[in-house]
Amino acid sequence: MKHKDYKGYVIDLDGTIYLGEGRIPAGERFIHRLQAAGIPYLFVTNNTTRRPEVVQERLRTKFNIDTPLETVYTVSGATADYIHTHDLGKSVYIIGEEGLKSELYGSGLAEDSENPDVVVVAVDFSFTYDKLKTATFAIQKGAAFIGTNPDLNLPTSEGLLPGSGTIVRAVEASTQVKPIIIGKPTAIIADIIVEKMGLAREDLCMVGDNYLTDIRTGIDNGIDSLLVTTGFTKPEEVPSLPIAPTYVVSSLDEWEL
Repeated sequence: MKHKDYKGYVIDLDGTIYLGEGRIPAGERFIHRLQAAGIPYLFVTNNTTRRPEVVQERLRTKFNIDTPLETVYTVSGATADYIHTHDLGKSVYIIGEEGLKSELYGSGLAEDSENPDVVVVAVDFSFTYDKLKTATFAIQKGAAFIGTNPDLNLPTSEGLLPGSGTIVRAVEASTQVKPIIIGKPTAIIADIIVEKMGLAREDLCMVGDNYLTDIRTGIDNGIDSLLVTTGFTKPEEVPSLPIAPTYVVSSLDEWEL
């Protein structure tokens, strides 16, 4: 496929490079081609359940991709970066999984369920009414309210599970406070990505399988986008998308570097 030359790629993981526990060989080959060509790339995921080290190891052992740790950027890391750069405080109450907690506490934030400076909400597989109550009281007392990402569902082999956005909406409903959303497709994550890559927006290409998150990150923030229909957004949906991606492929093997 003919396209302009890009100096860097921002790449989604699940649905793009692999599918759950299943391999997408064309995705693996795409990364190998980028590495061989010396083209910078950054994996960016809205998934908060795994630490970057775990993502890196999983890529190596399950999907035949050896990649430096600094090429893996999770919305958990972006949330920590946002809290620190915007001086929101030193303590957090977290609704979320171990990956999120380890990133936030590892960045120097302290755990506080009584009077936290910030409440951070993500997908939590043991979400309870008590957690909702704790978050509600903290936000009512003035804590900043951050949602890691807006994804309402997580695609799995079981079907569409409730995602971060579903729990964020529960907290929003109970507090009547709008959250700061960090992850794709917001301007917040786009700005952080551009800064981390150290390249101009017009030199980047956003690659992903989900129109609502990956591709809208590009469309809404001045970055060209490449939709690959190996995951969330199906080929039959493409003609009716409200704003077309810059490029659409059915396999990353079709993309020439």
